[in-house]
Amino acid sequence: MPSSLSQTRDSNQTIALPTGRTTSSIPRGDAEANWEYPSPQQMYNAMLRKGYDDTPEDAVESMVAVHNFLNEGAWAEIEGWEARFSRGLGYGWRACRNGEGGFSGQGQGQGGERPRLMRFMGRPGDMTPKARMLDMLGKVWPSQYGGEPPFDRHDWYVQRTTPRGYTREVRYVIDYYSGPPEPTGEPVFYLDVRPAVDGPTAAAERMMRWGGDVWHRASGAKARENVSS
Repeated sequence: MPSSLSQTRDSNQTIALPTGRTTSSIPRGDAEANWEYPSPQQMYNAMLRKGYDDTPEDAVESMVAVHNFLNEGAWAEIEGWEARFSRGLGYGWRACRNGEGGFSGQGQGQGGERPRLMRFMGRPGDMTPKARMLDMLGKVWPSQYGGEPPFDRHDWYVQRTTPRGYTREVRYVIDYYSGPPEPTGEPVFYLDVRPAVDGPTAAAERMMRWGGDVWHRASGAKARENVSS
């Protein structure tokens, strides 16, 4: 999403790549505007700069489309967290105690203020503690926890509006996984998005969301809903 990436065609490039950029749905933290995704030409130049000089030029546009799709999905997950917890832990527990399917709040904070993305950082070489733990469990119990480790990791720094109207920064960690392809051959990706445990509040948020859903299912709430309907 950085705007400083070069749009200049590489000297060894054999086909022309589009230079148009797509505007995301993600609000910026430093302006009244949304982040823009890199153009295919910018993406190709960035990959060359990182040493990926064997990238097929005719695949770059598809790569950009996947990149944009995954980032939109990551932001939707972050908005779900913010909708539950930007108004405090008390509201967060009430939002979580009926399970994942029992919450209908929108991705906004106190007073209708949406979260904003301040900055982000790609860290593909640094596995998160959760990913490292799952990787270790997969080696011990491959039938239950087996699978490839994440192929990428991002840290996103999000501006949250508190109940009193103040703002504070919340770091989110995102693990990007690839799954078995569809029968049609289309690739499958899934994301694990959660607040980084940078303090007790983030730890409580993660426990509430996980625990609320587990409690909702273990207490037989789904069965009661089916009977009542």
